[in-house]
Amino acid sequence: MKKITHLAVSALLLVSISLSFSSSVLAQDNAVSPPRPSTSNAQTDIIPSSQTQALPPQLYPPQDFFAATVEEITQQGEDDSSGVKQKFQIVKLKIVSGKESGKTITLKQGGDVVVDENQFVKVGEKVVVAKTSGGGDNGGSGYYIADKYRLPPMFFAIVLFLALVIYFGRFKGFMSMLGLVFSIFILMKFVIPMILAGHSPLIITLVGSCMIAVVSIFLAHGFNKRTVISVLSTLVTLTIAIGLAVLFVEITRLFGTGSEEASYLKLDPATNVNLKGLLLGGIIIGTLGVLDDITTAQVAVVDELRGANASFGRKELYRRGITVGREHIASLVNTLVLAYAGASLPLFLMFTLNSAQPFWVTFNSEFIAEELIRTLVGSIALILGVPISTWFAAKYLSRKQ
Repeated sequence: MKKITHLAVSALLLVSISLSFSSSVLAQDNAVSPPRPSTSNAQTDIIPSSQTQALPPQLYPPQDFFAATVEEITQQGEDDSSGVKQKFQIVKLKIVSGKESGKTITLKQGGDVVVDENQFVKVGEKVVVAKTSGGGDNGGSGYYIADKYRLPPMFFAIVLFLALVIYFGRFKGFMSMLGLVFSIFILMKFVIPMILAGHSPLIITLVGSCMIAVVSIFLAHGFNKRTVISVLSTLVTLTIAIGLAVLFVEITRLFGTGSEEASYLKLDPATNVNLKGLLLGGIIIGTLGVLDDITTAQVAVVDELRGANASFGRKELYRRGITVGREHIASLVNTLVLAYAGASLPLFLMFTLNSAQPFWVTFNSEFIAEELIRTLVGSIALILGVPISTWFAAKYLSRKQ
């Protein structure tokens, strides 16, 4: 255990070195970054509900939100007043929450903007209504349907998930849920506020990731030799992932502006976020989400092998453990790629629909490069996590030292 403690301290030192290197890289980027464009003379318009989701909060007019029930659809058809036929609905709603509960309103859904039939509402359906000050006729208040009301089925999915985890995982499942709560707490109360306060997203994310890795793993698996080795393996592999992320983001000249949301953060005068650091931090959090799974599983495999046959030495434990690890690599890499692909399905549509420019130009774009580097760095970290955790487990769990 003393040797493991020394190695854990070494791993933390490696993380500190990576943090220092990353800080110097980000400091250089901040020194040469162009000034933020001014938005003081920008004009803001009221954007219909189908388009408001992408704007930064500072560009919204003052709004109140309510839950409402559709009582009647008085009219539905196509409006060609603008020269183009657009589908619309005239909807009568009853507000059922907030300070205007019980109030009945009538509004137009669609017509002036493009709406899909899936966005149309039905009688009895519950929706989210937004009230904008200055958004109505003659500068008065205006109402519009902002979204569908989805909270009940979402809460049901959460309860089902919690019930299955606790039922099948029993005490460990319950402790893992505590680890999940701690992870969310760190992200919401430490990582996000510190980034919004102007601190380096990479540094803050790495500190938060180390806290999440250590606490969540110990909560889920208990404080024992196996867990200490798992934490050690996770920290060492995470350190390597940090270096790889910084390296590939630098050599591919990524600046973190490949997504629409990042562009709005850059234009928003109320925020001062380093987008490259935010990109690196996102890569690290995404990697950590799967990395602790592979390290704890590999250490558990080696420990069970040792329990099944106490005569296995270090080399034999490593050989048998790495055999199982190769199966993990084959499945987890594919899982990670498919997870990123599912989240970025529009990315694949771009390849098909964007025929105005050559394939290599599309592939060279920052949006695609960010997703590619994010996926590859996470996959490389998973691959390296298998031999690293297996080696540490075989070294410190073997009875034949």
